[in-house]
Amino acid sequence: MNAVAAEHLPFRDSVRWGRTEIAYEVRFAPRKTLAIEVHPNLRVSVVAPAGSDADTIREKVRKRAGWIRKQWRELELYLPKQPPRRYVNGETHRYLGRQYRLRAEQGEEESVKCLRGYFRITTRNEPTPEIARRRLETWYRDRADVVFRDRLDVCHARAEREGIPRPVLKIKRMQKRWGSCAREGTITLNLELIKAPKECIDYVIMHELCHLKEAHHGPRFWALLGRMMPDYEERKKQLNVIAAQ
Repeated sequence: MNAVAAEHLPFRDSVRWGRTEIAYEVRFAPRKTLAIEVHPNLRVSVVAPAGSDADTIREKVRKRAGWIRKQWRELELYLPKQPPRRYVNGETHRYLGRQYRLRAEQGEEESVKCLRGYFRITTRNEPTPEIARRRLETWYRDRADVVFRDRLDVCHARAEREGIPRPVLKIKRMQKRWGSCAREGTITLNLELIKAPKECIDYVIMHELCHLKEAHHGPRFWALLGRMMPDYEERKKQLNVIAAQ
């Protein structure tokens, strides 16, 4: 590796920080200081001064590991902009990780039912896209209130053993985060999370519960989350895939 670095050729390397492995790409440039960049796709790149050896680069990346992990956290929780929904028959909408086709029709009752692969919306008036949107969003909010509180019960049963108090739960639509935690003991979940599988909902809840004990994303935070949810990295990846769809 040092020989490759000495030749000033680009190369790949990695360091470990606690339980996290940080892979990065290195290229050389005529500069005096080393620069590290975390890209939106979570790729880490390093621009090193010409003549730098791999061990020196590795040590500097390791020293910035906390900062890199923080950047990953921020980027992972940004929700990509989704194409605008039209709320017309045949359009697909998610609920708890599954896709359902929208079917709106006029009938004798006002109802939204999720069954047999369809969101069936019945309205006494002509079922326009705006009416379908309002009915479906109200249904999502009602289900989120039930499902999120149920999953909080499940997650807190584990967190309570770590001395984490039960938080107040709030639900609202958020533009850039799946969830957040306030110091006074409140966690807020994004309404859009009701479209994700329960294991992803549990990941976000458990993540925010950990913040009630460890405010920052340091080694103690990740160790705590790892104890309470050993497979959290797989759940997080699944959530990111869903967000990108």
